[in-house]
Amino acid sequence: MSSGVTPLFQPLQLGAYTLKNRVIMSAMTRNRSVPDTVPNDVNVEYYRQRARGGAGLIISEGTLVSHQGVEWAYAPGISTQEHVEGWKKVTDAVHEEGGLIFAQLWHVGRCAHPDAPEQKKAGMPVYAPSAIAARGGKFRFLEGEPGYQVPTVIDDPRKLIGLFKQAAINAKDAGFDGVELHAANGYLVHQFFDTTSNQRTDEWGGSVENRARFALEALQALIDVWGADRVGVKLSPIGGYNDIGMPLEQTLKDYRYLVTEIDKHKIAYITMVRYVEMIDPVFDGVPRGIKHDPVESYRSYVKNAKFFPNGGIFPDEAVKLISEGNADAVVFGFLHIAHPDLAKRIKHGKPLHPEATNFALMYGNGGTVEEQHAGYTDYPAEKYD
Repeated sequence: MSSGVTPLFQPLQLGAYTLKNRVIMSAMTRNRSVPDTVPNDVNVEYYRQRARGGAGLIISEGTLVSHQGVEWAYAPGISTQEHVEGWKKVTDAVHEEGGLIFAQLWHVGRCAHPDAPEQKKAGMPVYAPSAIAARGGKFRFLEGEPGYQVPTVIDDPRKLIGLFKQAAINAKDAGFDGVELHAANGYLVHQFFDTTSNQRTDEWGGSVENRARFALEALQALIDVWGADRVGVKLSPIGGYNDIGMPLEQTLKDYRYLVTEIDKHKIAYITMVRYVEMIDPVFDGVPRGIKHDPVESYRSYVKNAKFFPNGGIFPDEAVKLISEGNADAVVFGFLHIAHPDLAKRIKHGKPLHPEATNFALMYGNGGTVEEQHAGYTDYPAEKYD
């Protein structure tokens, strides 16, 4: 192992677990749970490869806590017994390779569509904190690409928190090692916190304390099931994606409050997403994101949890972040797509080939289960002695 990457390969005590290294695999939607949102044998192979490749911790792709009409067809769920049984095959494969895997629990809120098959299957409307539609949305499987619609206001948000708690129970039954609350990227938890999507005047809106309530109560529901040392949270104060984001001064103030309150729970980790231009939508010629450095802005407010930056990070920068105390580990997303053995490549000084990623097949290609291997499980690993 090159001494230059040694900081990435020091063990890390993460809550209840000791990670063998600090190379974390990010949650990434890949749309391969064909045909019914239940994890299948292709998903099993994908996660097995990346566990074999040496990741210190794998975060599952966003896993839906109920049937939802997301624009990502064939994203997996974790709300039925069939989902649990499908995920059990995945977690068994990861554990057989000596890996650890957390389930990222996901509700998309206003980013669902009422005409999508999974939303119809749910038998409920598209819920959100307020009746405010997000701009954008590409539901390619619906005629005319209708975009996001005005959602239905949820009367009692605790009904949705109950979905997260049941999903946490299901994740335990499925053999996961812990769970991550998806509170980022403009989805439901984020929608409650952001003033551009939450204009409620009850106990769930208005003040920062009220807007943080949903995230903190959902977090507590997961802790009640798993214990704090097996729970993480993902945040993206940079906004942008899914048409969300507050003015910079308010963002800094409100997220410092939220991070402080989350950290009081002494959870395992907080993942903080950095600004990445590639995923920042542009509306009326103006990028939507709130450009600032989450490491510089929020790292010092995390006293108990481990701090994991995510977004556009390559190994050299990851080493620097850890060496300077600005990260405890680093979450790599994009690099894990074309490199099933990413951690081993970094450790042994093997070349990286991010340009090999097949963007046309990033989110699946429809068709049969067999056809889903393309651009998913067919990236080669290096040879290691």
